[in-house]
Amino acid sequence: MRFLEVSERAGRYVASLVETAPPTPGKGELLIRVAASGLNRADLSQIAGRYPPPPGEPEILGMEVAGTLEGSGERVCALLAGGGHAEYVAAPAGQVFPSPPPERLDPTAAAGIPEAYVTAFVNLVVEAGLEAGQTVLVHAGASGVGLAAIQVARYLGARVAATTRTREKLSAIEQAGADVAVHAPHGDFQGAIEARFGTNAVDVVLDPVGAATLAQDLAVLSPRGHVIFLATMSGAQAALDLSLLTKKRARVVGSMLRSRSREEKAALVARFRREILPGFDDGKLRVVVDSVFPPERAAEAFQRMRDNRNVGKIVIDWS
Repeated sequence: MRFLEVSERAGRYVASLVETAPPTPGKGELLIRVAASGLNRADLSQIAGRYPPPPGEPEILGMEVAGTLEGSGERVCALLAGGGHAEYVAAPAGQVFPSPPPERLDPTAAAGIPEAYVTAFVNLVVEAGLEAGQTVLVHAGASGVGLAAIQVARYLGARVAATTRTREKLSAIEQAGADVAVHAPHGDFQGAIEARFGTNAVDVVLDPVGAATLAQDLAVLSPRGHVIFLATMSGAQAALDLSLLTKKRARVVGSMLRSRSREEKAALVARFRREILPGFDDGKLRVVVDSVFPPERAAEAFQRMRDNRNVGKIVIDWS
């Protein structure tokens, strides 16, 4: 089989297709013929040497795929800790779930479900206990996870505000269902949130930005609200107003999906299948695909993500 090997040289990505034997599924694993694999910023961090896969997981890049089970041809998606950017992957059975029917979702787009939508579900529902009628704030709202989180929150009956630094991405946030789309090129979003929802109105903040947004996250947060940090794109060190944190009885949570055990991921995927996946079958949820690249042009795909030009998911088509 072929898999992608990607490196960075002088600020640009270089990708090559490398031949190797297909993986042999271990105990509790299923062999998937990959039709498409989704790109994630975690891939960029792994290329930079900052985010290696957990011990025992494949060193090959790629954390989500859509394809068919070898032997049965069943259409499936899989959440992975690695190995997805290849023609075949051995996926833990508990992290494999049925792909939506092709008449509801393009098979290539299905590769954008596992990492983005399971991440959104885990952090909104499992970590923060989101309920209908509550208010959610999503930063980087036009990213793959951002657009997924907007849709999942609305699917569950919440109000949603989302931010972006790029004015041209506002329409995508609105089309995903956000009640408020905030253009925040310099990081100032508190005024827009309070103008629409009032003070202390946000129950859950989903934040991949980090240091630059923490103070305002706490400022707009409701009593007993949750700020969930997924990444630290603006930096990992920030001052924390402990007085405000205690006054609001708030929760600041760090969350990472990739490092969780296979057993924990299996339990989370099982809940996702029950509570969220039906939304794709009835058309209430959809994957926003920014662009699709063949593996021979993978370097362009990775560069597009690094340059922050994508709106939604970038996908590699292996079919």
